[in-house]
Amino acid sequence: MPLGTYKEALSARSTESKITDVSQDGGIVSALLCYALDEGILEGAVVAGTPDDDWRPVPTVVTSSDEVIAAAGTKYSMSPTLSALKEATRQYGLEKVGVVATPCQVQGLRKAQAYPLARFITDKIKLIIGIYCMENFPMASLDTFAVSKLGFDSLQDATKMDIGKGKFWLTKDGEDSGLAIKETHGYEQAGCNICMDYVAEWADVSTGSVGSPDGWSTVLTRTDDGESIFKAAVDAGLIETKPMDEVKPGLPLLEKLAKGKKDKNGKERENRAKLGLPLPVEY
Repeated sequence: MPLGTYKEALSARSTESKITDVSQDGGIVSALLCYALDEGILEGAVVAGTPDDDWRPVPTVVTSSDEVIAAAGTKYSMSPTLSALKEATRQYGLEKVGVVATPCQVQGLRKAQAYPLARFITDKIKLIIGIYCMENFPMASLDTFAVSKLGFDSLQDATKMDIGKGKFWLTKDGEDSGLAIKETHGYEQAGCNICMDYVAEWADVSTGSVGSPDGWSTVLTRTDDGESIFKAAVDAGLIETKPMDEVKPGLPLLEKLAKGKKDKNGKERENRAKLGLPLPVEY
C-alpha cells in the first residue's frame, strides 16, 4: 500500500479565514492545532516556526491559537523540530503535546515511543500531524533557487514558498515565480534520497496538497486519536470536507507519487547497500 494504513481519506480545508489567509493549501495543520488547543485536548505543540523575514525554520513551542497562526506556512528547509520536545515538556511543563513533523521525523518519534528510555517525554505526545514530503532542501539550496535561478535579490524577499504543479514556487509582492522541479534535483538533503515515506505513514493524521484542488488539502486519518480529533473539528464547523472521489486529481495522483518515491529511493537504497554504506532502519 503506497499510502500506508489509514482509516479515511478526505479533501478538506479550514473554514476560518484567519487561518486560510496565512496557511498553506487548506490550513488543516493550523486548524487542527487551534481546535485541539482551544478545547484543551492539547496544552501545546511543537512546530517549525520562522523568525521574522528569515526563512530558516526554528523549532517552536506554541501554546495558543494566535501562536499557531503566527507560525503557519510550509518551510522547505529541514527544521530540527523534535529538539523542542524537551523544552515543551520540561521548561513549559506540558503534559499533552502535539507535534507537526515530516515523515522521517514521525518515524523517529514512533521509534522513541517504543523505547522506555524516552518515555518521560514521548508519553506526553498526544497528536502527531505528518506532512507530505518528497524532499527537503538546505538553506543554501533555497538561496540558490531564489537568487541564481529566479532572480530575487535575496531569499528574504519571498513571502511564501510552495511546491505544486511540477514547480517550486516563491511569492514576492503578490506575484508567483516558479522553478521546474527537475531543476531542483541534486539540491536536496542527501538523506531524502533514501527515504521511503512520502505521506507520513506513521502519523495520527497526514495531510498535504496533492490530490485536492487549490486551496484544499488531502487528509488521511490513521489512528483512533487522529480520527477522533479530526472529526471533532469537522463537527465543530472549523473544517469542511469533501469525499476524495468527488475531487480532482484525487487519490490516484497521491498514490502515484508515494509509490514513485518508494520505487526510486528503494533503488538508491539497494545501490548504497551494495557499496556497504549504512542505511536507516525502517520503523
